[in-house]
Amino acid sequence: MPLTAGEKIKVILGRRGMTLAELAKKTGQSQPNMSNKMSRDNFSEKELQEIAVALDCTFETVFKMNDTGDEI
Repeated sequence: MPLTAGEKIKVILGRRGMTLAELAKKTGQSQPNMSNKMSRDNFSEKELQEIAVALDCTFETVFKMNDTGDEI
């Protein structure tokens, strides 16, 4: 079963030795707001890109057409 975005963020936070409060501060959000987003796993693509920058990661979104294999 694939990890959710929130679960992936938690893994990276652990590997970076960062807290959720530190991530919230780096992305300009309050800690309660970030905590709510994590518990609901509710992030916009823009927020995920901002989180990736804060975590020194690359975030990629890809649509892959099943019939042709083309990635958009």
